Amino acid sequence: MDTIILGDGALGSAIATALGRRGDTVRLLGRPPNRGHDPAALAGADVVFDASVGEAVAGNVDAALAAGCRAFVIGTTGWDADRAAVARALHRAHASGVAAANLSLGAALFLRLVESATALFGPVGDFEPYVVEWHRRGKRDRPSGTARELARRIAAGHPRVQWTAGPAEPVSMSGHPADELEVVAIRAGSSPGSHLVGFDAPGETVELRLTARDRSAYAAGALAAADWLVRAPRAPGLHAFEPVVDELLMSPVLAATA
Repeated sequence: MDTIILGDGALGSAIATALGRRGDTVRLLGRPPNRGHDPAALAGADVVFDASVGEAVAGNVDAALAAGCRAFVIGTTGWDADRAAVARALHRAHASGVAAANLSLGAALFLRLVESATALFGPVGDFEPYVVEWHRRGKRDRPSGTARELARRIAAGHPRVQWTAGPAEPVSMSGHPADELEVVAIRAGSSPGSHLVGFDAPGETVELRLTARDRSAYAAGALAAADWLVRAPRAPGLHAFEPVVDELLMSPVLAATA
């Protein structure tokens, strides 16, 4: 594929390395000195990867659409406020994109595991859930996109907690007053990412942990998402990472190692 990566930080560089290893053409572009990328510089890409910063995503997508790009993989976090506008822009241009707070297969399966754990522990009144995430000091969004998705899924499946990410009054699924899910963000050192979900009771604690050692897993997922986009026509608009994960789980390589 002919690819463009918008964002030359750690994630963008990891994606560039993974693409280069398999022989794809890569253009790795840093943040432009002016307000946005020139569409003329983005023409000809089969897939555009966004690994920039949250406030740049909408403008990056608009510039790439103007250049004729029609397939996008967005691994940036912190752009929730622009998500609906980006989805509309893709739909109008008959373009498709995959977007996820965390593009690693391990993270996607960890989310499903946490959903299952919530279904088991939620009805047991003594077990209280919590989320702790730790990233490098320089990471800007807090909590991380992955932590926010974990919190959303726990709150959606738990009868006694709510996660509002704001000052709203928490209400449980039953309509009774609910406890706000505790989500703690640590910014220190150089950790690429660690997420811990726990269920604590007076006599015992159960914890599930996901730890990223580097960004190679994120890059592998980004490439899988790109391959999914170009392998067959996809509906215009934004797609979750879940269909990509489902295809990966059915692949012969994964089946042989299961």
